[in-house]
Amino acid sequence: MTQPSPDPAVERFHATNGRFSGYVGLGCAVLVLALAINSWHAEYAPAAAVAAVLGALLVWAALLRPAVWISGDDLVLRSMFHTDHVPLAAITQVAVGQVLAVVANGRRYTSPVIGYSVRQTVKARRARGDQPVPTASDTYQVFVQERIEHLAAERRELGGGAADRAARRTFAWPEIAAGAGLVVVLVVAVLV
Repeated sequence: MTQPSPDPAVERFHATNGRFSGYVGLGCAVLVLALAINSWHAEYAPAAAVAAVLGALLVWAALLRPAVWISGDDLVLRSMFHTDHVPLAAITQVAVGQVLAVVANGRRYTSPVIGYSVRQTVKARRARGDQPVPTASDTYQVFVQERIEHLAAERRELGGGAADRAARRTFAWPEIAAGAGLVVVLVVAVLV
């Protein structure tokens, strides 16, 4: 007989922006690193190599690390240097503009993973009077907003006191330490 999985169900929402730019940025950082290694005996090469690695870390943290998913009773918003676990039952408002924003227990949490581009925002403002309100079948952003609202309402109906539970924030200490360490090494490489 099989045992039920102890892991809660996970529903991931894919990013609507930034991934292509992130991969291009990583490619550029690798190119600069390769050029610095190739000319290692030049005066600027060690500083350029450290700057390339720092750039790759920042590109990864800003454009590729952020994610949004639902895990059990929490909406998880992973940002550059921290992750917020927001109880679904505590969510009272969800909005998608250029970023996803949720309000829970009076606090606002945002994620750049789900959002409209500037072009989409301007186009929607121009056509606002003529067009019907977009639905989940029209845009992925509306689907994500409605899905989070639905799951939050469902969790509130189930009760259990989860609405009173505070959101939990964890920091990405490896990324923070690596960034701080690389900045120190870059300063030393430039000054020496």
